[in-house]
Amino acid sequence: LFLLKHHRRFKRLEVVRQLNPRDPETIGDSEQLTQVLMALMLNALDAMEEAGQLTVRTGRSRTRGDQVVLEVGDTGVGIAPAQQSKIFEPFYTTKSPGRGTGLGLSICYGIVEDHRGRIEVESAPGRGSTFRVFLPARP
Repeated sequence: LFLLKHHRRFKRLEVVRQLNPRDPETIGDSEQLTQVLMALMLNALDAMEEAGQLTVRTGRSRTRGDQVVLEVGDTGVGIAPAQQSKIFEPFYTTKSPGRGTGLGLSICYGIVEDHRGRIEVESAPGRGSTFRVFLPARP
């Protein structure tokens, strides 16, 4: 968040941080995991054309205590159900021509998989999107 908070496009957003320092750490390459976070936040920014709320939350998985979860949510345009099954495919984009390569979420998916985790999305048109990244907790 520090890296992007001075970005001119973030100035029009309300940024909500719900980061719990008592949550367990995860194991992994911090640069790659930062790349995932940055890509998810930039996609959220693109989904909110004028203004909106970006939420970044960390916690322990509710269903598996041996996992930590990172959530990036937005109040943007949302993703249609028919598109949700394709968004992690290479070169698939919902952005207008010239605005995206369709590689960001595919790269995120690969990084998360390499860290023995999973990434999922919850979204609805007009209601925004929440991406959840589940990663193994450090023992």
